[in-house]
Amino acid sequence: MEDYGDVKLEALGQNGTLNVHPGDVGDELFSDSEFFDPRDLLQVKYEMLRRVRQDGMTVSQASKMFGFSRVSYYQIQHVYDQHGLAGLMPHHRGPKHAHKLTEDVMAFISACKNKKASLQATDIATRIKQHFGLSVHPRSIERALQRQLKKGR
Repeated sequence: MEDYGDVKLEALGQNGTLNVHPGDVGDELFSDSEFFDPRDLLQVKYEMLRRVRQDGMTVSQASKMFGFSRVSYYQIQHVYDQHGLAGLMPHHRGPKHAHKLTEDVMAFISACKNKKASLQATDIATRIKQHFGLSVHPRSIERALQRQLKKGR
């Protein structure tokens, strides 16, 4: 039978809330408690904020005790103030899709590949730079071409 701790650890990893530095959490609540888990990043962040707001701990003390920098504390506080507990959940930063590879650029890539199938992504990137003035990494082009193949275009 699988141990609850292993199941929780796997769940924390899957949802992105696994604290990869649980040993940095020095708050006494997290030392000998089944409820307070230093591996649970969401819980650690929330408790750090609570210790400052409710218990009067200084930001420097709390950030050190919970394994964060002061800058991180203020970022966490800002996100919490804006979005509540849900704001403490991790999310992917950066572009969510290949924003430079518009329909026009993809049509250009397809035309290049139709003229010369053996054309490498680095050569296509150079042609995109010349034609559109865009710097596109060759790996982005390769991934876009793979997505097109998957879609059956």
